Amino acid sequence: MDDTASDLGASGSGPDADRADGPDGTPGAADARRRPDAAEVSRASRSARAARPTLAAVARAAGVAPSTASLAFSGSGPVSEDTRQRILAVAADLGYDGPDPRARSLRRGRSGVIGVVLDDRLSDAFRDPVNVLTLDGIAEVAGAAGVSLLLVRSPLDDERGMAPLVDAPMDAVILIGCNVRIDPAVAVLRRRSIPVVAIEADTIEGAVPVHLDNRDASARAAVYLHDLGHRQVTVVTLPLDSARERGPVDAERARASSAFTTTERLRGVRDVYPDAPAVASAGSSVEEGRIAGATLFAPGAEPPTAVVAQSDLLAVGVVSAALEAGLRVPEDVSVVGFDGIHVDDSLLYRSPIRQLTTLVQPFVPKGEAAARAALAMLDGESPEPASFRSELRIGDTTGPPRT
Repeated sequence: MDDTASDLGASGSGPDADRADGPDGTPGAADARRRPDAAEVSRASRSARAARPTLAAVARAAGVAPSTASLAFSGSGPVSEDTRQRILAVAADLGYDGPDPRARSLRRGRSGVIGVVLDDRLSDAFRDPVNVLTLDGIAEVAGAAGVSLLLVRSPLDDERGMAPLVDAPMDAVILIGCNVRIDPAVAVLRRRSIPVVAIEADTIEGAVPVHLDNRDASARAAVYLHDLGHRQVTVVTLPLDSARERGPVDAERARASSAFTTTERLRGVRDVYPDAPAVASAGSSVEEGRIAGATLFAPGAEPPTAVVAQSDLLAVGVVSAALEAGLRVPEDVSVVGFDGIHVDDSLLYRSPIRQLTTLVQPFVPKGEAAARAALAMLDGESPEPASFRSELRIGDTTGPPRT
């Protein structure tokens, strides 16, 4: 029997045990001896409505065995169309919407849910197209497999923040955008023996990684700027740690960084420009890019000839700050982003700029690979790590340095 028979006990015992149905779902010998008439069905329906409707009540009211009622809902067994329609009509009359998913989960030993753990507050996470597009890929694969998603914020360093990961029903977890503060989450999941897939995270024991070429891609962007003639290049970074403090990144801050993606992208630029200064932002947003850019282009400061921003949102903010400071982009300063998303900014689009120079990463395939890995682990398989490459797209924000 399909496991959608949820709120029943063993279907082979009890008052319906002698109703053995035929192979086409039609009533068997016991049902054939006496089919309930319309009045009896109506009385059974009224009686069943007095309590919470169950699949057993639907079966009794429709005059079929519980197994037939279960198959009518699952659509997976040999039930005739007339019988199925009769069962569904009775169920609708009783207000029964289908088998209880909680009972189904108990029988399967699974919740049918994959958790997606994000580093930001959920309201902030959905302001970043990077998270949304990656979630699109995860949802596409999970939905096709009949699996739901549960979005959870990566826990803070307190007991309250741990609660969702401790209690939430999840079969597997995908870490997405967890650039910082993932150790507490991983520790909780490991204690629960929940399979983990980590997107763009440092090595996590037992987790299946989904890699992006953050360092190599950033190095390619830096080489491109070097070939254009730039020698004064500054990096505007994503947060370095959970404190999310803005400001210059000296050697000590860089060494202490717990943010894997931030560190890899910074290393890529410094593979080409070893002494490139860096300024940390408090997050990936246009406003954070403006704040960083305002310090770089402040009156009296010697601005760099090029800026490598670690996200497109930051890059648009840097461009806007340059324009507000009276600089031309790219004639006075070139700007490179990372992600390949569309960013709508009113100041930017009042300029001739229509497209950032950026590193385009494959968000949706990355999410799809993570979901496939999670599902494979649930099936007892050992998925291989996935790796993806970003492509440098030349836009309107880069050119040779000013003379």
